[in-house]
Amino acid sequence: MLRSICFAALVAALPLGGLWAADNQLTPQETGAGWVLLFNGHDFRHWEDPARKSPAGDSFVVEDGCLKAVAHPRIEEDLFSEEAYGDFELEWDWKISPGGNSGLKYRIQDRVFLNGQPAGRFEDKVNRALADRPAGRPARGQEYVVGFEYQITDNGRNSDAVHAGPLHQTAALYDIFPPRADRTRPVGEFNHSRLVVRAQHIEHWLNGEKVLDAGLDAPEVVRGMAKRWGEGSRVWELLVKQPRARCPISLQNHGDEAWFKNIKIRPLD
Repeated sequence: MLRSICFAALVAALPLGGLWAADNQLTPQETGAGWVLLFNGHDFRHWEDPARKSPAGDSFVVEDGCLKAVAHPRIEEDLFSEEAYGDFELEWDWKISPGGNSGLKYRIQDRVFLNGQPAGRFEDKVNRALADRPAGRPARGQEYVVGFEYQITDNGRNSDAVHAGPLHQTAALYDIFPPRADRTRPVGEFNHSRLVVRAQHIEHWLNGEKVLDAGLDAPEVVRGMAKRWGEGSRVWELLVKQPRARCPISLQNHGDEAWFKNIKIRPLD
């Protein structure tokens, strides 16, 4: 009887999403199924290290076994995977700072720095920058990533999430499709996310539940891109027509602290 109780206690203590693996490791079963570990908990292997760019970036660091987005960096830029992917399944754990905003971007079609753009509407700045790209990499500034976003945020305290509602809340396809339900854990705790991309079909999962099932070729995408970016604009063209089928993924730095770990991907093509 005592042996059974001890075994049950051991099982209860194991991480449910880890399948017996420690943080930032794969099980033999996952390796055999084709999963690739994208973060080993120690360095930027598989990612573009911003500190190695010129001028050096400061948007992400490795801290306590996590890739951490730094608050208010000199250069506000995402952390990009070195590899490009077509169809894939991706899983990761994350937590957000109080009131914070972040995300994971995929089917990335372009990226551009906004330095030197005059004041005005943000979307106009991006379209102008894509039409007339700034030369070089700035020592300070912001890079915008043209892609689709699995939104990550503090649903209860982030002003964008509160005022815009579900379209801007965690696990939404940002500004296009809302999640079916709020399955976030309290801020400060890690959440587990899963993303499936097969051709134009996508699934967003959060903490074991599928909260979004949609298509990147849906009419809502066309209408949403036209409403925000302007029909026929460069961003509209890129996100509606998606000329790039194999793309990197990126972890977003939106000026707030966010932590990512246990990042693994399984190519499906």
